[in-house]
Amino acid sequence: MMEWMTTTTAGKFLYTFLISMIPVVELRGGLPVGIASGLPFPMAYLAAVLGNILPVPFIIIFIQKIFAWLRKHWSWMDGFVTKMEKRAESKRGTVEKYGPWGLLIFVAIPAPGTGAWTGALIAALMNMELKKAFPVIVIGVCIAGLLVSGLTYGVIHVF
Repeated sequence: MMEWMTTTTAGKFLYTFLISMIPVVELRGGLPVGIASGLPFPMAYLAAVLGNILPVPFIIIFIQKIFAWLRKHWSWMDGFVTKMEKRAESKRGTVEKYGPWGLLIFVAIPAPGTGAWTGALIAALMNMELKKAFPVIVIGVCIAGLLVSGLTYGVIHVF
């Protein structure tokens, strides 16, 4: 880890932002790291939320084209792409059953296999319009941030 990222507020903000952009880790990992680094809660929350939602529109708009390109040019990636599609498809039923509420709840629950990246992938595979899916995912990320904050501060106070 670069030293400047842990010593300045801007560095901590950027570090939290970047961690929150990583698939699987997302806000669930970025926000506790920001808080643990000493970043004030409002800044840690903002960095984590912004970092987590930045990739969402790109996923919704481009992921199907990216998957097709990977299959065409790097056939060895087909297994990975298929796995990602199956993972999203397995969660699709909830979203179809409850509509936008299903997507919101799916993104808001900070559990493994949920979150903005998978929510955006589900929205893309369902051909949801960006203007319908994006606000729902943003609200879900904000709720997840509040839940993760509560868990983070609860753990800090217990130990």
